[in-house]
Amino acid sequence: MGIFEEGFNSSVVTDFIILGFIGLRFGSALTQEGNPIPYLTAIIKYELSNNGYERVLETSNEIRYVSEFEVKHPLGMAKEFMKRRGWEFKEQVGSGLVFERNKEVITIETRQYSKRYFIWDVPKKIVN
Repeated sequence: MGIFEEGFNSSVVTDFIILGFIGLRFGSALTQEGNPIPYLTAIIKYELSNNGYERVLETSNEIRYVSEFEVKHPLGMAKEFMKRRGWEFKEQVGSGLVFERNKEVITIETRQYSKRYFIWDVPKKIVN
């Protein structure tokens, strides 16, 4: 019975430490977009891959991605994502990135998720 209690206590302590780390790392960002699970899952996948961005979720009109916010190249991955699809970056208007291709103009919405990550929404018609 003593071994079980020690195993149980160390498991609880480990879980508490992990939850504390997540809380400190992401702070209030955890609940700003609703359910934090898809965001945390995407961030973990992003950190374990070399993709530069990771898909968070999909709605009927757009796909949301997460990537790291780099001070030298803020929002750079969103710009690179669109460039690879033939869109030319024109300007930033507030939190929106404006792109043009064949006289069609589109705006990608961006916002800071946490100190290290930002999320950006791309219309589905761009990706498909």
